[in-house]
Amino acid sequence: MGNAYANAGVDVTAGYEAVERIKKHVKRTKRPGVFGEIGGFGGHFDLGELNYKKPILISGTDGVGTKLLLAIESGKWDTIGIDCVAMCVNDVVAQGAEPLYFLDYIAVGKNHPEKIEQIVAGVAEGCVQSGAALIGGETAEMPDMYDPEDFDLAGFTVGIAEKDALLSATLVKEGDMLIGLPSTGIHSNGYSLVRKIFFKDHAYTLMDKIPELGDQELGDVLLTPTKIYVNALLPLIKKQLLHSAAHITGGGFVENIPRMLPENVQAHIQLGSWPVLPIFQTMQTIGKIPEGDMYEIFNMGIGMVLSVAPEKVPEVLAVLLENNEKGYVIGSVISKESEEKVILKEKQL
Repeated sequence: MGNAYANAGVDVTAGYEAVERIKKHVKRTKRPGVFGEIGGFGGHFDLGELNYKKPILISGTDGVGTKLLLAIESGKWDTIGIDCVAMCVNDVVAQGAEPLYFLDYIAVGKNHPEKIEQIVAGVAEGCVQSGAALIGGETAEMPDMYDPEDFDLAGFTVGIAEKDALLSATLVKEGDMLIGLPSTGIHSNGYSLVRKIFFKDHAYTLMDKIPELGDQELGDVLLTPTKIYVNALLPLIKKQLLHSAAHITGGGFVENIPRMLPENVQAHIQLGSWPVLPIFQTMQTIGKIPEGDMYEIFNMGIGMVLSVAPEKVPEVLAVLLENNEKGYVIGSVISKESEEKVILKEKQL
């Protein structure tokens, strides 16, 4: 049967090898609550090992989008897994949850065990950074669905929070201050436009160096992993210093900040109150993109926004600093004066 399946394009032996290769990476992610080994019909996690009084489980799932195409073209597979984990765990920590575990799904046209290992090594690194255990996953070889060198990657995470410590838009009040945490780059959204700007409308290559981006090759800049904000937010959540948070993903400021606000207020964002990363300025210039559109698509240098009572701002900034995280006061919550949920205002000179 193995030979018949191999003749159909599915290499079962390569699948077994991939599983053996990834075990050492999975082992790195073990944390309290995990028991059992990968390879069964499901991952196991014992909530009884955690000291939660009224636990709420919060789940999230996401992928990496067309950033994958750049990873495939460059042959760099060891960081895209960090992106996948980041997109999931950042969503759950923005609701006040500590990530517990993660499962990945990898679909390939042809199973190359060494490539699978590198992808999972990135997933494991993301799990280590976020404190989540990698307790299972699926690798599917689908030769008629994907070209031999193509792959897709998605993931799923579950986090836990005390019921009375959840972050919620219902806690936000007029007068709250908005604190932005810096991003590492584009993260994992907007790459269809990124690829259009650099590689379709212009003849850049991944190996090119653009002066405004420093000494890095363009491919390295574009493949910079998404930042994971778990270690920055959890101390603030445990001290109950936050009202709500927004993970700035697809839709940028304009679509994501409203998700952290109640209906009767709007966000006033002070442009110029944080450093916009060169990659965004470069894309805006080369692509001739209106500034307003940039804030509707990209994170513009801010990957997470926190709503904080004004009297708590100094303590929040101090706790962030203790955890080697910068925070910028980028705006405030005001009473609703128009239908716009987010007002972007230029800094007055």
